[in-house]
Amino acid sequence: MAENKIKSSEITPENVYLNRRNFMKAGLIAGTTFATGLAYRFFNQPPPPEVETAKIETVKPAETPLPETDKPNSVKEITNYNNFYEFSTNKSSVAEYAKDFVTRPWTVEVGGLVQKPKTFDIEELLKIEQEERIYRFRCVEGWSMVIPWVGFPLKKLLDKVEPLGTAKYVAFETYYNKKQMPYASYAGIDFPYVEGLRLDEANHNLTILATGLYGKQMPNQNGAPIRLVVPWKYGFKSIKSVVKITLTDSEPPTTWNIAIPNEYGFYSNVNPNVSHPRWSQATEQRIGEYTRRKTLLFNGYADEVASLYEGMDLRKYF
Repeated sequence: MAENKIKSSEITPENVYLNRRNFMKAGLIAGTTFATGLAYRFFNQPPPPEVETAKIETVKPAETPLPETDKPNSVKEITNYNNFYEFSTNKSSVAEYAKDFVTRPWTVEVGGLVQKPKTFDIEELLKIEQEERIYRFRCVEGWSMVIPWVGFPLKKLLDKVEPLGTAKYVAFETYYNKKQMPYASYAGIDFPYVEGLRLDEANHNLTILATGLYGKQMPNQNGAPIRLVVPWKYGFKSIKSVVKITLTDSEPPTTWNIAIPNEYGFYSNVNPNVSHPRWSQATEQRIGEYTRRKTLLFNGYADEVASLYEGMDLRKYF
């Protein structure tokens, strides 16, 4: 792996111009396409009181230290700058509105084209060996973080249900409850949120189901109690608060592709050479920094995942 790669060891615009969904649906504009590090500090609201989550007792540590250029963001940054439209379209408000989100009891239904469909309790999933995975996280809006997730490869869960030979894709569905998420109606998209991957993408070692961060169980605002993380794709592919996983033989619908298909493709791989119709993807704003940095192809994971797309036109299959 190249030296600048991080080894194993979300979607909304910046607050200065409110949210992209309402921009598309209602024409609300309050700033520029790109927010800067200075704008983040100026417009970010004071964080709500921290909600302590339980420590995950046994976690396999990250395999290698991070390069100096990719130090993890702080807990404060990671837990107070969130895209989770079920709760709010304002990144700095999500933590407050999600603080009473009920995540127990919780189950994840896994079925479709499998030999052994099963509904897993979250406590059972937490017994799978938990690993620390320190990944770059790149939002389609042009900002990024480095996050020390805790979780396990998605493949470990899929292997338990034994996919059939006809399975080619994996569909995901998030939890949705109007009583717990009363402001979701302002988001301008349909719920529950849905996403999907090709089966080979889902089985890749980098693809994980994350159950926590910084060694503790997942905070509500970050997708408690369990979420998908696919580090070479834009953040909105990493669906939060997963309740259903279905293996299929056809490409599943995905929320943003349904809402704005000319802007958000099924694959949504990080690609600095393919601009969003309304802004460039060549650079990104690392939260907590003042200057922009160049965006890496596949978010810096090209050595690991480029072979998945060999022969594909990355501009056509965006």
